[in-house]
Amino acid sequence: MPRPIYIANLSRNLEKPARVGYCDSFACRLRGLMFRPLLDPDDGLLLVEKRDSRLDTSIHMFFVPFDLAVFWINSDMTVVDKVIAKSWKPAYFPKADARYTLEIHPDRWADYEIGDRVEFKNA
Repeated sequence: MPRPIYIANLSRNLEKPARVGYCDSFACRLRGLMFRPLLDPDDGLLLVEKRDSRLDTSIHMFFVPFDLAVFWINSDMTVVDKVIAKSWKPAYFPKADARYTLEIHPDRWADYEIGDRVEFKNA
């Protein structure tokens, strides 16, 4: 189980920042949210790569039976892209290099916008 963190939005105050699992191991990133029956509105993952990259932060939605709000964040802690990822779609790539991929419930779509600065805090 990945350690929980909060993703604060420094560009605007969120009443309830996203609380997600910090997923920096290969096994955790490989499994992601596959095979879960559902995603709680207050659940998700932050997939962490070693460097900024479009390819390394790409995702697939195979075996994910629900849609996701996906936000890509670079090493400067700025949101560089976002998308609603549809269940079972083959691939999504960010429009710019990113180091972090935040996967949360689609109800949280408006919490982060491209250009927002974020901060990770221990839960």
